[in-house]
Amino acid sequence: MTRQELRAGLSLASIFALRMLGLFLILPVFAVAARQLPGGDNLTLVGIALGAYGLTQAALQIPFGMASDRYGRKRVIVLGLLIFAAGSFVAAAAPDIWWTIAGRCLQGAGAISAAVTALAADLTREQHRTKVMALIGSSIGLMFALSLVAAPALNAVIGLSGLFVLTGLLALAAIWLVAKVVPEPPPAEHHELEPVGFMDVLLDPQLARLNFGILALHFIQMAMFVVVPGALVASGGLAVADHWKVYLPVVLASFVLMLPPIFYAERRARIKPVFVGSVLVLVLAQGGFLYGSGLFNALVANLVVFFVVFNILEATLPSLVSRIAPPQAKGTALGIYNTTQSFGLFLGGAAGGVLAKHYGPAGVFGVGIVLALLWLAIAVTMRAPAVVALREFFVQPHVDIERLREQLAGLPGVREAVVEPEKRIAYLKVNLERWDERRVRQLIGGEA
Repeated sequence: MTRQELRAGLSLASIFALRMLGLFLILPVFAVAARQLPGGDNLTLVGIALGAYGLTQAALQIPFGMASDRYGRKRVIVLGLLIFAAGSFVAAAAPDIWWTIAGRCLQGAGAISAAVTALAADLTREQHRTKVMALIGSSIGLMFALSLVAAPALNAVIGLSGLFVLTGLLALAAIWLVAKVVPEPPPAEHHELEPVGFMDVLLDPQLARLNFGILALHFIQMAMFVVVPGALVASGGLAVADHWKVYLPVVLASFVLMLPPIFYAERRARIKPVFVGSVLVLVLAQGGFLYGSGLFNALVANLVVFFVVFNILEATLPSLVSRIAPPQAKGTALGIYNTTQSFGLFLGGAAGGVLAKHYGPAGVFGVGIVLALLWLAIAVTMRAPAVVALREFFVQPHVDIERLREQLAGLPGVREAVVEPEKRIAYLKVNLERWDERRVRQLIGGEA
């Protein structure tokens, strides 16, 4: 990666990390700490509170993504972080579980995931995009691990209200990063392309497969964490304050184990086999939880497997969306993607609470198996993404620049075409399996 791409990846990963650290600090302790609030002893309401921010994110990811296409990524990200911080402060002042749910809903209204992911795609070349998404995903995972260590100690010192205040302050810190560190996005490459309709993006069968996948993945994750803390206590006698001793090594090990599959997928253009294989392992992990949640060692082993495949899928899914989506609707496509992700978070938290209350851990993991199997059937039918590369060509002086871009964009296998009149250079993003280099050279040379 270039220095600019590395800076973009690290700064955007830091924004995600600061925002997600605040959210994750709540996750390990909320089910226990919420009992101090009126209504906090109701597992269904606790599950709704955990997943409530996903509901408003589901409603607003698409508008935020579309707005980022139109008004610019950075403006939308700053606005979303301000809303998220406001929701954190509302939850901090909550007198009961219902006001906590309201604050979580307002947190979710700062739906910046699509805009941040689209900006990452804008600032990186396609062949490095999965690495950047993996960097972002790893930063989120690292914050999760850090939260598991810090949350019990912080909760003991500042309480649940203080954790929400800290969440708001971290969001404000992320705004400074947006303004001072994140590189400015390049000029849009698609200003001359015809707009793509919302329904065309929504109903695209390849994108729909990926959207269902992220919904299923986050449903399973949120539902799991309604019952996993209790399972650790029941199977190992591990107090909540000591759960970090399990989570930290599990998450760190998953970072190491996720890297070989991602590098293999990128270098060998084998992203579909790695992707489908990860979904298959997710099915097996849910089965392991179902039959081994009463055994402490089996529970820890399944957590390692789950987080490895979770991290792989978290990196590959948005990368695939950004590759498949039309360039002029990338923010819209990622908005839809993040909407289904957020909806999965809400459904997982809410359904996990209901399932745990009425059917216990077996109900939660049984539904996880069914969802993962359905996703596996859908993922197998996914079309493998094309092998794409960037090519540059010098345009001969006598060639009509105005007409050339339209001619190049219309050639088979050319996904994007940008022509700089001053430099007389054509930049092409091409499908290596379909494009005709001979015809491109004829056009830039002025041949008929």
